Amino acid sequence: MTRPEHGLVLGKFYPPHAGHHHLIRTAEAGCERLTVLVSHATVESIPMATRVAWLQEAHPNARVIGTVDDVHMDLGDEAIWQAHVDIFKAAVPERIDALFTSESYGPELARRLGAVHIEVDQDRGAFPISGTKVRADPAGSWDYLEGPVRAGLALRVVALGAESTGTTTLAEALAGHYRERGGVWSRTRCVGEYGRDFSEEKLRAVQAANPAATWQDVRFETEDFPLVARRQNEREEQAARTGGPVLFCDTDAFATTVWHERYLGGRNREVEALADALAHDLYLLTDHEGVPFEDDGLRSDEHLRPWMTARFEAELDRTGRRWVKLQGPHEQRLKQAVEAVDALIEDGWHFAQPLPEYR
Repeated sequence: MTRPEHGLVLGKFYPPHAGHHHLIRTAEAGCERLTVLVSHATVESIPMATRVAWLQEAHPNARVIGTVDDVHMDLGDEAIWQAHVDIFKAAVPERIDALFTSESYGPELARRLGAVHIEVDQDRGAFPISGTKVRADPAGSWDYLEGPVRAGLALRVVALGAESTGTTTLAEALAGHYRERGGVWSRTRCVGEYGRDFSEEKLRAVQAANPAATWQDVRFETEDFPLVARRQNEREEQAARTGGPVLFCDTDAFATTVWHERYLGGRNREVEALADALAHDLYLLTDHEGVPFEDDGLRSDEHLRPWMTARFEAELDRTGRRWVKLQGPHEQRLKQAVEAVDALIEDGWHFAQPLPEYR
């Protein structure tokens, strides 16, 4: 049998899961070229562009596009059938040779599109999962999600604070605490601070020219900070794709905006944009009070710690970020942090209800 030239897979992908990916990969193997159409209703809370990006990353050999479809589904209403078909044909105007679906309405939709219907795992035997189940319990469905979707749904928690206030110790302890839950939580990751690696490189470069040089001899340029912020975002995105439902970050690009102030005395628009490029769900601010300043060779200006704590507080408030200030000894701070993260997890993920379907 000759393989169809152009295949189509369509759905809400709200959000994409293993069953969707199985359908798409089966379709890719079953036709010469494949279009994946994301049918997005404006009431849905995951943007169409986000779902398109997730699917395109997971299926680089397919063409993934989106369309807005605000018509509810009613298999018994001819006018509604025609409205959907008109939307699909407007989005994909070229000839469709094969429609791949896991739905009971697949044969009728294929007929209306002038295509052959190819059924793929309609009883969900290969992957017993649905978008409804994922929306109801993302953590419980984590094994059915691929990297881009995990990165999009992971709850991201950032530890930030002035120098020598224990952010690294806290972030690593939190990751260890949640790994002890087992299951998908055992994959909990902690994203290290790229800025420290960058600082070590800067110091080594200065010492290569002058072996007696110290941290006081290192100078930062404004262009250093977008690089640090960009690399931090890249580290975070990579970890989110392979981690569990919560991701802990030892600083982030938002914190880099304040570090730019600390070293250069002003703001940097490129860093500001990078700070807004990734969404974070909770910030844990480590207070400088009660924490001895330890000079590890990459720190200086202990007297600036109160100013930095105040700047972090002001910027967290100004930008409307969810945050908690941690105080006391490490054990007390860890307890406060766990309570805040547990509350975040309890709040969970909130998805708007999709349009109703009548069958």
